[in-house]
Amino acid sequence: MSAGSRTNPAIHGTDANGNDGLARLLAHVRQAALEPVRAAIVHPCDALSIRAALDVRDEGLVQPVLVAPRGRLEAAAAEAGVDISGLPVEDVPHSHAAAMRAVELAREGEVEILIKGSLHTDELMSAVVASASGLRTKRRVSHCFVIQTPHYPRPFLVTDAAVNLAPGLMQKADIVQNAIDLAHVLGIDRPKVAILAAVETVNPSMQATLDAAALCKMADRGQITGGVLDGPLAFDNAVSMEAAETKGIFSPVAGRADILVVPDLESGNMLAKQLIFMGQAASAGIVLGARVPVVLTSRADPRDSRMASCAIALMLAHHYRLSPP
Repeated sequence: MSAGSRTNPAIHGTDANGNDGLARLLAHVRQAALEPVRAAIVHPCDALSIRAALDVRDEGLVQPVLVAPRGRLEAAAAEAGVDISGLPVEDVPHSHAAAMRAVELAREGEVEILIKGSLHTDELMSAVVASASGLRTKRRVSHCFVIQTPHYPRPFLVTDAAVNLAPGLMQKADIVQNAIDLAHVLGIDRPKVAILAAVETVNPSMQATLDAAALCKMADRGQITGGVLDGPLAFDNAVSMEAAETKGIFSPVAGRADILVVPDLESGNMLAKQLIFMGQAASAGIVLGARVPVVLTSRADPRDSRMASCAIALMLAHHYRLSPP
């Protein structure tokens, strides 16, 4: 993808060309005059989560609504040495109730983003995907990491490494479409999508290769739109032109992927964390497929990662106002 086709920046850190994506992302949000939206911070009952809520407020990204037991909030704020007296609080008895109340606020249009605090991911996501939540759409909910590493010339997406454990073909189709839609919001007009497997040939003994071939044909038939798909592709062929050419693979995707679609959560989670912890990669993460974007922050995430995740959520929230999912 040429630089000229990328109208928006995508992520923080630097890429192989030395570009600082976070500064560009935040600058884009400011230049576009994207007003902060109300976001439910779900059970921010430790010092790190409270500080993060104030950080994203001070950055002008969201207007936090704290959803948690008031006593635990006040104790966490005291531990962090911060003042939360000016923030609205939805007082609930425990973390499960916080997740349920945050979903209610989103369903009622009182908040436009959900941000995970100190509760477990499964607890929040169970409330989001429940049939009575009112947040489900026709799409499967899925997670995208947006990753930038100094070893690749541009940001790219990895999906799904956090929500769907062992997706089948139709679930993968939704995962791919969610990622393509996110890429569009981030300014990648026609993203190149690599469907990953261990090999680059179709093997009936390897389900990932059969799914990859089927997904590519679904794109040919208009069942997946907005991107260019190829697969199966091994990781090296997806990100290295040299590796692809050595194996005689010539396609618009091989060696230049914008989106990496992994076979299952385990492989995706390992890939993303290897890139982050051993590949000098910076990352942000977002959950797609619900009626509001969901930010799944981790206590291991650096501040810049949390800022980038919330900036992406803000861009999505404004996009959903015009094009509801």
